[in-house]
Amino acid sequence: MLDTIIVAVYFLAVFAVGFYHSRRERTSRDYFLAGQHVGWFAIGASLFATNIGSEHFIGLAGSGASTGLAVGAYEWSAGFCLLLLGWLFVPYYLQSRVFTMPEFLERRFSANCRWYLTIVSLFAYVFTKISVSLFAGGILIREVVGWDYMTSAILLVIATGIYTVAGGLAAVIYTDLFQAFVLIGGAVVLTLVGLNELGGFEGLRAALPPDHFRMIKPIDHPVYPWLGTTVGTLILGIWYWCTDQVIVQKTLSARNIDHARKGAFFCAALKILPVFILVLPGLIAKALWPGDVTGDNAYPLMVLRLLPPGLTGLMIAALLAALMSSLSSVFNSCSTLITMDVYAKLRPGAGERRLVLIGRLTTTAIVIISVAWIPFIRYLNAEIYQYLQSVQAYVGAPITATFLTGILWKGATARAAFTTLVFGGLIGAARFLLDILRNGFGMDLGPLNSVVAFSFLNFSVIVFAVCVLLMVIVSKATTAPVRESLANLTFDWSQRPQFAAQRGAILWTVLIGGAILGLWIHFA
Repeated sequence: MLDTIIVAVYFLAVFAVGFYHSRRERTSRDYFLAGQHVGWFAIGASLFATNIGSEHFIGLAGSGASTGLAVGAYEWSAGFCLLLLGWLFVPYYLQSRVFTMPEFLERRFSANCRWYLTIVSLFAYVFTKISVSLFAGGILIREVVGWDYMTSAILLVIATGIYTVAGGLAAVIYTDLFQAFVLIGGAVVLTLVGLNELGGFEGLRAALPPDHFRMIKPIDHPVYPWLGTTVGTLILGIWYWCTDQVIVQKTLSARNIDHARKGAFFCAALKILPVFILVLPGLIAKALWPGDVTGDNAYPLMVLRLLPPGLTGLMIAALLAALMSSLSSVFNSCSTLITMDVYAKLRPGAGERRLVLIGRLTTTAIVIISVAWIPFIRYLNAEIYQYLQSVQAYVGAPITATFLTGILWKGATARAAFTTLVFGGLIGAARFLLDILRNGFGMDLGPLNSVVAFSFLNFSVIVFAVCVLLMVIVSKATTAPVRESLANLTFDWSQRPQFAAQRGAILWTVLIGGAILGLWIHFA
């Protein structure tokens, strides 16, 4: 009864916050960018809540139980990527006053690049972010509450969609702010209870092999080679944290560059936590019940076997917060992409109310497609988080190469950008198809089996390097863009940095970066 009350209060609070921000008519900038009035604290918390979905509770704990802390490389690499977002990317995004990342690519390069990134982003959201979040959330609810995962996924989509459609990005950000505290609180409680059962961290170390506590693995490790977990995760992280619409849209809502930058830094600090509150529970579950933990069931076992009534309700609320915060952000970003990068391009004379209406109507179709894809995910990989990261590895490397080269080098051309995006996308699609044929359908691919067996993290490093080289070669062979057209879009290497005006930001960068680097070294 107590658990039910806690969950009911959670839903009431979420709906109250969400509907509070849907009380008035909105322009497209109000609806899709929250009127650009959001402060740094809300931005940072929203970034964190958006990122930490139900697949993190399932996948990080499951991978932690299977291989140890190494999966946390994604989380700590994210901290450096967020620092880069604040320093390098945010100023150009805000100065250009774009709604979307594809729109920025059009300003920097061409309309072809914009169309490519819009289409790829929408497909990636459906087949990774939305569908994996729903599937992972369904597993958690089925294990903890006993509901069928398809039924629970549909119900949660409806609940999330109601306040997302009504309130736009403002509703998403401020419900995320509330949900961030709920999910962090629930995860911290469960971790502390689990450690207490084992007699603390030393008891956990004594119960598991030393390799479970090492972040750096050999170069030939099949899942976490050291090259992939250092350089590879940074490449994927730059794509996700610095160029992905779902994430960057939160920083576009900031009052100014200072608030956007501080929000990114705040999230970078929060990203230290998941290793200890999401990965570590997987190790705890493995130590407590070595015969029962199979991977993805690690976190549900912790909830069911360790938490008393009341705390179980808090944990259920945390799991719901993780799922709903991620879904609401993706729904809003999908509607932004379809409205501003597709509809507004085809109907440039559309009014503000019409644009908001189109954004609301498109969400339903995306949700239906996502739900239909859920049953197929299990065929691709036994661990949800690894599936998500592997798919993103094939999509992210060429996009990272294009954005980085485009912002840092004025000589990068439109033809080079489009060639790189298409070439890298085809390479990634080919590798993804091979993964499906071999891992999903058990086909023998002959000599291509070694390609599938090659770590996707190392694969992403190679693809990134090839894409950067391709950008340079094609740019040199084509006409350079007019420099005046690149104002507020590219880094000016001739301008002297104003360090005195950025002392606070520099201090936070050193503290956060130093803390993450110190943790890497400690668990090496």
